[in-house]
Amino acid sequence: MDANAFLTDFHHVATFGATPNNGVDRQAATAEDKLSRDWFAEFAARRGWELRVDAIGNMFALIEFVPGAPYVLIGSHLDSQPLGGRFDGAYGVIAALHAAQRVAARVGEHGAQVTYNLGVVNWFNEEGGRFAPSIMGSSVFAGLMDENEMLQVRDLTGVSVAEALDAIGYRGTDPRPDTAGYAEIHIEQGRILERENINLGAVESSWYTQKLDIEVLGEQSHTGATAMADRHDALVAASKVVLLVHDVTRKFEDEAIVSSVGRFTVEPNSPIVVARRVHLVADLRSASPEIVATARASLRSDIEAIAREHDIAINVRDFDVRDIQYFPQSGIELTEKVAADLGLTVRPICTMAGHDSVPMNRIVPTVMMFIPSVDGVSHCEREFSTDEDMVAGVDALTNVAWEMVNGSLAESAA
Repeated sequence: MDANAFLTDFHHVATFGATPNNGVDRQAATAEDKLSRDWFAEFAARRGWELRVDAIGNMFALIEFVPGAPYVLIGSHLDSQPLGGRFDGAYGVIAALHAAQRVAARVGEHGAQVTYNLGVVNWFNEEGGRFAPSIMGSSVFAGLMDENEMLQVRDLTGVSVAEALDAIGYRGTDPRPDTAGYAEIHIEQGRILERENINLGAVESSWYTQKLDIEVLGEQSHTGATAMADRHDALVAASKVVLLVHDVTRKFEDEAIVSSVGRFTVEPNSPIVVARRVHLVADLRSASPEIVATARASLRSDIEAIAREHDIAINVRDFDVRDIQYFPQSGIELTEKVAADLGLTVRPICTMAGHDSVPMNRIVPTVMMFIPSVDGVSHCEREFSTDEDMVAGVDALTNVAWEMVNGSLAESAA
């Protein structure tokens, strides 16, 4: 198949929600997301593939080779972060569509007898930028999150997931496909492959992730008329919490843990009112659950001290805790075999970021692959991977999907 067809589609989809600095703003269940979803549906329709949309908004383009057989799913997500990059997620979906087309052509041309059917999936709300938590659609699919609870999650303007999906016409009712395996290709979002001049990463495990939902409750008052000693300023206390989250990494070896505060909302957010409430989300990640637990305990103790110092209440709640996931050795070996066949260099690699492959790995044999990211930059408009690396990744995904529909990974995992 012509690599130019893939590149044409990739760069076309990047126009949906395009930003002035070559990024995209295509958050889940927005009008911009609908454009990419409509394009996905049209791609499937033109090839006569069955399209299903489930109740949480996941989209499946299904190719039946063996009536009644389960599906090997390949794909990723088309939603983005606010002012995000063109490559994160979207590359994996478009690569999967073209890989599926190639596999279908092989079956048709050679009359091959395969074991499983093949499907391409666009997972709903992987990014979690509009609706928290992230990796929502695939987690509901895998039974790790409750569908009804997730449909009631609201964004910062009060719109629920159900309402947003209804608004763009993508809250479906179709049955979810029976699944035999899953494969995903993604940009690395790190510098390892680029630094070592490696074409492909075979993901062997994910990092442990722990988020803290933190609510700082002070007292609203006049910024000009309230004496400093009489204030219970939620924003001042919350600012100290942000610094605590950043500085907790210094208690461990370099790069042993990463932390951040990504969401921060202030009420009433008026220029002449001392803040009464601040809501923030802290994110802790490490290859070691013990390190995360130690950091969490340190933060909770220091946060309690801040609450006493400012005579306010600070509520801390654990959520979105994700254990380390180890991907099947058979999948790593399959990636290495495919890379060797294609003349690509490959190395095992861990993922610090979460992906849809992580929940899917809990229910079916799963393969996760990375291609290089220029400068390791992601979740911003400067995110970039070369056309050459993307095309090589499509070739690798095609051969992985071919092996999986022929049952190789399932047989190895058995």
